[in-house]
Amino acid sequence: MRTFPSRHTRRRRPHIAGGSPVWLFDLDNTLHHASHAIFPAINRAMTQYIIDTLQVERDEANRLRTGYTERYGAALLGLTRHHPVDAHDFLKVVHTFPDLPSMVRSERGLARLVAALPGRKIVLTNAPEDYARAVLAELRIERLFERVIAIEHMRDRRYWRAKPDPSMLRRAMRDAHVPLADAILVEDTRSHLKNYRRLGIRTVWIVGHLPNPLRADGTLGRLPGTGRPHYVDRRIRSLKSLRLGTRSVRLKGRQHATGSQA
Repeated sequence: MRTFPSRHTRRRRPHIAGGSPVWLFDLDNTLHHASHAIFPAINRAMTQYIIDTLQVERDEANRLRTGYTERYGAALLGLTRHHPVDAHDFLKVVHTFPDLPSMVRSERGLARLVAALPGRKIVLTNAPEDYARAVLAELRIERLFERVIAIEHMRDRRYWRAKPDPSMLRRAMRDAHVPLADAILVEDTRSHLKNYRRLGIRTVWIVGHLPNPLRADGTLGRLPGTGRPHYVDRRIRSLKSLRLGTRSVRLKGRQHATGSQA
């Protein structure tokens, strides 16, 4: 049976600590190893879609895809702002995989690891909802999350938006009744963590699924930024490390919470 703190307990609780943690999990390369098969397939499908829709060469299509991703956080945003692209069709085409089960890889015991974390859990992803829920179902963890905030839910009246847009996140957190001081973002993309740390959100950078870059000679290099940037509260390789570090993430968040609410 669920119990609630007494009035006396509530009064003694430090105001800057916020409530129980609310975990904001990115999906790809955070909850599963997207770089193994899914990301290459998405990139190929995006490039082909751009070729077919805009009638451009492959090199130009790749340039648009990567350039818009770097500039806006998602290729879709640049395509819809600068070209006559049907956003819903684009999302459906490039995120549909007939053989999804064979493409999904994850840590052993993932469901147990996520379930063991205290507090609420939300998926926050630049991917479309149907794809996100299909992956979560394949991972057998969909029931552990109270909601999925996908790219369809990030748009406003004028534009499609995506991580790391700050106004989008503020609105999404208001809709989910999540104080920013209570949120912990677990994410593989450093630029998203950097932007959102300024809002007072605690940050966990997961690097275990990130591919090592290729050197000019074709050999594998080391992942850049092997240290922990100042805007990252914790750097982990595996979600197994998350449960062990929950207390340290929360305590560090208290030190930065004063004046951090947006």
